[in-house]
Amino acid sequence: MSFVTVSDAPSGEVDPTARTHDVVIIGSGPAGLTAAVYAARANLEPLLVEGVVDGGPTGGQLTLTTDVENYPGFPDGITGPELIQNMRDQAARFGTTFVTEDVTSTDLTANPIQLQTASGKTILTRSLIIATGAKPRRLEIPGEDELWGGGVSACATCDGFFFRDRHVVVVGGGDTAMEEATFLTKFASKVTVVHRRDQLRASAIMQERAFKNDQIEFVFDATVTEIHGEQGLVSGVTLQDTKTGETRELATDGVFLAIGHIPNTWLFEGQLERDEEGYLIVDEPSTATDLPGVFACGDVIDHVYRQAVTAAGTGSKAAIDAERWLAGGGGQVASEPQTTPATADL
Repeated sequence: MSFVTVSDAPSGEVDPTARTHDVVIIGSGPAGLTAAVYAARANLEPLLVEGVVDGGPTGGQLTLTTDVENYPGFPDGITGPELIQNMRDQAARFGTTFVTEDVTSTDLTANPIQLQTASGKTILTRSLIIATGAKPRRLEIPGEDELWGGGVSACATCDGFFFRDRHVVVVGGGDTAMEEATFLTKFASKVTVVHRRDQLRASAIMQERAFKNDQIEFVFDATVTEIHGEQGLVSGVTLQDTKTGETRELATDGVFLAIGHIPNTWLFEGQLERDEEGYLIVDEPSTATDLPGVFACGDVIDHVYRQAVTAAGTGSKAAIDAERWLAGGGGQVASEPQTTPATADL
């Protein structure tokens, strides 16, 4: 494991245990990196723990995305890895220190907050910003990993545009699957929804909307058991009948998974309030959790939008909340001045 500083100071190994930090950020996606930019510009000298294994790749799910065309400021688009690298460079420019390893356990009630890393280091901090994100549920079948970003996706809003006049498959039977399928008909010529049961789990209104759409067809009692590709792009799937076991091939240009997301919150189980799906609960409109000095942002609190730009927005909020909490000595998030400013006698 390595501890690396990428600030303007001379590079070299950094010991994150050498002092108690004002703010530590866990997570290196758009939310965590934006929080780092804001915290660094506020002279908080943030330490960002990137993570390398648990919860997905360093840089978050955006690093698995090829072309990003809906992030403001890039009229010609940008790749996911490039966008993350730009954010990382920007955070580094203002003095963010990066630790490239995983946090394995936390004690959020300790004062200061304690984080244990995979290499046995103990990091102490006065405030913590959690930006650990969420990962899409996978089918865990052949071809899925190899073709991720080459036609396999878990975000129709992100990638639907690339399937204009193509045939795509949506896997799932809940409201999310119906929303994804309906959205994709704006681009795709045909959408095939594959569901393992003979009835959908989606709400009645979402089912009705999908059933009335002539571009959507359904394959019930079936699972996708393999995804096929040619030259790195999806070319078809293998479907297996859940009742008879028979298989058949279905040609398609894309596979969209709509079987849910898993928030990366296991580190905080029993310490922070979570909803029934495992997402962290914050005191909106702030990013404050139910523990003083602990804030959360990005997809770890968002099971609705899950966009890079919305994650970045909550990252800025978390840094501002942490700064104000530190300045107020705790007990408040967005405190207002309590004293009357002195005026000059002119």
